[in-house]
Amino acid sequence: METKGKLTGTTVLVVDDMEASRYAMGSVLSRAGHRVVPVATGREALAELETRLLKGTLPDVALVDVGLPDMSGFDLCRLFKERPHTAGMPVVHFSAAASPPADFCQGLDGGVEAYLKVPAEPLEIEAVVRAAVRNAQLRAGDRALVRRLTLLSETIVTIQSARTLQELSDAAAEGVSRLTGTPAAVFVLDQDDQLYRGLSRDRIPVALPDEAADRAVSALLRRLTRGQAGVQLTTVPAPLWPAGFFRPGVQHDARLALVVSQDGRAPVCLAAPARGMRRVGLEGEALLAQLAQATALAAEPLLMYKVERHVALTLQHSFLPQPHKLPELPGIDVVVRYVPASRQTEIGGDFYAALRVDEGVLTAVGDVVGHSLDAATVMVELRHALRAYAVDESDPAVLAERLDRTLRRYHPDTTATVCLALIDPDTGRTRIANAGHIPPLIVRDNGTADYAEAAGPLLGVGLPHPPATELFLEPTDRLLMVTDGLIETRGTDLTASLEHLRAASSGALPGLDALCDTLLDTFGHDREDDIAMLALRLG
Repeated sequence: METKGKLTGTTVLVVDDMEASRYAMGSVLSRAGHRVVPVATGREALAELETRLLKGTLPDVALVDVGLPDMSGFDLCRLFKERPHTAGMPVVHFSAAASPPADFCQGLDGGVEAYLKVPAEPLEIEAVVRAAVRNAQLRAGDRALVRRLTLLSETIVTIQSARTLQELSDAAAEGVSRLTGTPAAVFVLDQDDQLYRGLSRDRIPVALPDEAADRAVSALLRRLTRGQAGVQLTTVPAPLWPAGFFRPGVQHDARLALVVSQDGRAPVCLAAPARGMRRVGLEGEALLAQLAQATALAAEPLLMYKVERHVALTLQHSFLPQPHKLPELPGIDVVVRYVPASRQTEIGGDFYAALRVDEGVLTAVGDVVGHSLDAATVMVELRHALRAYAVDESDPAVLAERLDRTLRRYHPDTTATVCLALIDPDTGRTRIANAGHIPPLIVRDNGTADYAEAAGPLLGVGLPHPPATELFLEPTDRLLMVTDGLIETRGTDLTASLEHLRAASSGALPGLDALCDTLLDTFGHDREDDIAMLALRLG
């Protein structure tokens, strides 16, 4: 505490082997309101600091005699500065003996704040101690600010790389906790009133707030941000803030940093205990406000992607026939599966089709390259083009060629893969055209499975497509067509993934549903891409 220009209440370590000198220095400092810790040697000073370090009561400044009996004051200062916990403690050298200028330089080079020639006037001693402590506090404040700014930058980078609103909430909560040194919670309320909640890791992971607490926070956020613009800092008293977000079952006044998305519909809230926030002061609150704004900006594309994903899934579900609405396919049993990507930021262009044609049944599984609403839209166009072409053409290779020309004309910057199979239910004759897709897998009832030897260039690159590959299905054979979202994993070679798929298929129980369900149970968890799957056999 500073009173009338003096720092009082500070603790001063006085290191001097002369008892009378220690007493005189201690008396001056005590009368000025300081707490004095006198020791006689360098080793005693180091031992005293070790003891105080355990208690968390390090001195604010050390006054060290240059000529100690066991080590020089220069050596003692060097030991202070070499230890992380005492490196920031200011040191003032003093000496009753005449010292050459080199001693002054040596002390300053070693990190000493000042040099006193004793005996000195009490006012001079007080002023030197006051200046040393104040300078140390300023340096400590600067270091703390730099640390907080670094933490802020690191957190912003992390939240900007978040791929879902939940990841963003978790990362922002951890950043608030590191900035404030308190437990923290972050909330993002999307346009559909779905609340995404992130809690910092230092919160004990038991007795999480229930749905009623989430509903209360959602209503509070809507009320506090209605008609607001920019960042708003406010305190919500404990009776109005649900218990348990910071400590299990404990009520706290909450200090909130609130901001809404650019369209004003999605509130973002960073929350920490009000008592803990008082420790970080105005600078800490300013950084919290900056983090809130950065979180809202990072949430914008995720919120938009969520809407886009909903539109894309609506398109996919609208245009892909549902399993119970597949057309009647005489002589062929067909089972389909479609599973959207687990991550909200992934929208695929996967599709399947099963059509009655003049020469039998035409099936297809394809994937428009890319993950966006555009990919889903092109998927719909390709599927409709296939249906139109199949009215008077059944040859899979010819259909692949036509789809390639359609894609190049109307979407020249887009590519896609597709596998087409034409099956004659009476004979089992099957012709396959594969445009850059995973080849169909023939699963036999003897526990073996092999990929059809069908390959060709993907759609959209303008390369000629080879004639269809021909094979014959036995009545007990199952033909499986999938998109790569089922098996493709970053860092895993596709050849290995294909072998895993073949092995899992060969070990599946009989039946089309059993085959699809086995593969989804084996591969279909937390996938980063959509999955389309079609399995058939002669009926």
